Amino acid sequence: MSRIVLYMWMSLDGFITGPDDGPGLGLGRGGERLHQALALDDGADPTSIRAADEVSAQVLAEAMDTGAVLTGRRTFDHGGRWNGDHHDGVPIFVLTRSTPAEPAPGHARWVTDVREAAALARNAAGDRDVLLHGAEAARAFLAAGELDELSLQIVPVLLGQGRRLFDGMPPEHVELELVRVLEHPEVLHTRYRVRKADAREVPL
Repeated sequence: MSRIVLYMWMSLDGFITGPDDGPGLGLGRGGERLHQALALDDGADPTSIRAADEVSAQVLAEAMDTGAVLTGRRTFDHGGRWNGDHHDGVPIFVLTRSTPAEPAPGHARWVTDVREAAALARNAAGDRDVLLHGAEAARAFLAAGELDELSLQIVPVLLGQGRRLFDGMPPEHVELELVRVLEHPEVLHTRYRVRKADAREVPL
């Protein structure tokens, strides 16, 4: 069965964006520092991402080899909805609290249930992994027991403000197993497996 893997670049103090993130400023003020090891040819299109070093290139290639994408509505909207194509025409499942009146663009579709979204993405990915985007979506899939691994790229900077990946988590422990570390002076690439416990119901 496909694994759902969260790919995230984050600061050492846990931020995934700078302050004031929003449409047209998806990484917030100063948040582009987190993606310094990557380069966007046009500033938005994920298919145009290039890596500045071989280690980042390996991780990026793994992310772009996924067979489906899961994302939260906020991340989807802030990213300009990727013009309906995140990479290679793979299906995109957008977790949203309510289904918009307009259809999702391109290869994307709206889904309101966490477990349904996970099942659809796993089925669509076949024998490949599913790429997960978005902090709120990550917390929802983690709480539902549907997040399998976390690929966290830790950038040696303290942003101090912005949006943290694991804000608002309940007090229960989530145990992780470190399965890989790839070192580079600019980014520490880590990968963790989630040690599954009983899933709990949480709102989106």
